[in-house]
Amino acid sequence: MRSWDYSYLLTELVLRDFKIRYRNMSLGIFWSLLNPLVMMGVLTFIFTRVFQATSIPNFHVFVLTGLVPYSFFALAWATATRALLDNPSLVKRVCLPRQVIPIATVLANGVHFLIQIGLLLSLALVAGYGVNRHWLWLPVVLGLELVFVCGLSLISSALDVYFRDVRYVVESVNMLLFWMVPIFYSFAVIPPAYHTVYQLNPIAAVILACRNVLLEAKAPPATLLAKLALVSLTALAAGFWIFGRLKRRFADYL
Repeated sequence: MRSWDYSYLLTELVLRDFKIRYRNMSLGIFWSLLNPLVMMGVLTFIFTRVFQATSIPNFHVFVLTGLVPYSFFALAWATATRALLDNPSLVKRVCLPRQVIPIATVLANGVHFLIQIGLLLSLALVAGYGVNRHWLWLPVVLGLELVFVCGLSLISSALDVYFRDVRYVVESVNMLLFWMVPIFYSFAVIPPAYHTVYQLNPIAAVILACRNVLLEAKAPPATLLAKLALVSLTALAAGFWIFGRLKRRFADYL
């Protein structure tokens, strides 16, 4: 297939996944906005009214800056892990590069991600955080998160064909990561001994970089961006290599 054929195929798969998700739903695409808003409201109420354990200004924006990148990662990784098993006819009967299937699922979730980013930027502006030149870093940071999720999804989706419990491992890891990335707490409270570990976690690094840009009006540290780029590109390279090694026998297990 030529490159434009791949682009057309990928676009069609993304649009299909996007339409299927909201088919027969009365609220449709507004669920992309409702879910993070509800979670933001719950966490803000708990930590500012019940426990009163934080003095972070505009805590709702602070929390949403963590929720949006994390939610995209968790949902995209989980759905892409199941992508091959959810589309056996595409794997068995259609001549296409099979890597396109999990990547299309990630990109379909990326559409919802863009909607939620719009919500985040709107709330940041309403809260008084003005537009600054460092917003130009956002496409770079969020693009690297997309690269990381694609790489991770290629690995997990390929393994899920052979070992059907991989999806449950992914769900468990996502649950653990909710507490292991600074969604509702500041990086400042993390002991210095764990700073490097957090910064090597791409999702934590994305959240920290977004807060640098949106809440502190400064560029993310160069060391943080370098670690994020290194881990994300390594994950993508590993994803293509592992997927390429495992794809030969997909049809036998589907």
